[in-house]
Amino acid sequence: MIVVAGESLIDLVPHAEGTGLAPLLPRLGGGPYNTAVALGRLGAPVAFCSRMSTDGFGDALLAGLHGAGVDTSLVVRGPEPTTLAVATVGADGSAGYTFYAEGTADRLFELPPSLPPQVRAVALGTCSLVLEPAATDYESLLRREARRGLVTLLDPNVRPGLIPDPDAYRKRFSSWLPDVSLLKLSEEDAHWLGGVPQGPGAVVLTRGGAGLTVWTRHGVEVSVPATAVKVVDTIGAGDTVNAALLHALAVRDALSPHALAALDADGWREVLEFAARAAAVTCSRSGAQPPYAHELGGS
Repeated sequence: MIVVAGESLIDLVPHAEGTGLAPLLPRLGGGPYNTAVALGRLGAPVAFCSRMSTDGFGDALLAGLHGAGVDTSLVVRGPEPTTLAVATVGADGSAGYTFYAEGTADRLFELPPSLPPQVRAVALGTCSLVLEPAATDYESLLRREARRGLVTLLDPNVRPGLIPDPDAYRKRFSSWLPDVSLLKLSEEDAHWLGGVPQGPGAVVLTRGGAGLTVWTRHGVEVSVPATAVKVVDTIGAGDTVNAALLHALAVRDALSPHALAALDADGWREVLEFAARAAAVTCSRSGAQPPYAHELGGS
């Protein structure tokens, strides 16, 4: 099993181009949430670990997890509202966000006593590692599970508007890297963080239309092109990459730190090509709508 830990929220996505008063449509979202749903749609055994609201949005988010086959036994519910993210979509399909997260349910997440014994990997990232008090508990989860031998994926998915002290966040981010097996960054993330860091077992950089590149601690470097597609928007594309990477590694029995380190260039090329195909499907749809396994063929 793969556990995805972090926030769920509602993306409010413009219905059409136009003024700032264009109608907004609610979409299920949040980086970790999208990653969990994408894993479920790919057929991976996956559980979501978070705190979710008991409001109507929270009910819809929980139903979305169930619909994708995601285990929700690690989800705690609370009466606080669901986080909202108002999206703006550029002419090239790229998305920006304004967050409404004060006093919301996912900010009160607490470290669970343990994860199920069948868990082999944990994925974290985005707002959950920024917004306190939950950020400290998510950080503790990352460190605890890494030190007991699980594969850990970190996707910072940097949202500068949520980070009041960039230098403090960069320092904290650097402190996580020794406990990270697989780091996924966008080019924008890397630029904001000051470059592609060293330390994790492998770093995957997404480069938009230019494709994906991986560097590993053991000297493997592989790049693959993006899969050509007509882009509607990029919402959820990076989250789909997270899921596709983990699923493809699991298929290759590489969800352990030792097996991940042993993956050769050909193996990484296959993993990245699968991630590129999966992300292209998400980009071809409005909102975060990751693909199902039958839409992608072999992994």
